Amino acid sequence: MHPFAQSLLREFEDVFPNDLPSELPPLRGIKHQIDLLSGGPLPNKPAYWCNPNESKKLKRKVQQLRDHEYIKKSLSPCLVPTLLVSEKDGAWCMCVNSRAISNITIKYIFPIPPIG
Repeated sequence: MHPFAQSLLREFEDVFPNDLPSELPPLRGIKHQIDLLSGGPLPNKPAYWCNPNESKKLKRKVQQLRDHEYIKKSLSPCLVPTLLVSEKDGAWCMCVNSRAISNITIKYIFPIPPIG
């Protein structure tokens, strides 16, 4: 890591928690949604093929994220393929391919306002 980045991290170490919070923040009065173009077919892509061992790891990772309430069950009518990719250190990284959904998303000029 770059020395400047290390010094910044040391200077503001009280801002960065050692552990992630145990759950998502509480629901607020404002709910956002992603608007899709009307009239087009939903791009429900098939799941990527993976061997049984990778499939078990992926299911375990998703269940772990749901148990900690980092993710919730989606209400979206679209399916998004997910797979695990091996990193250099041997760890597994979950990757989500949302390109098909991005192609049918209405692009707004203004960004979504922050929830506050």
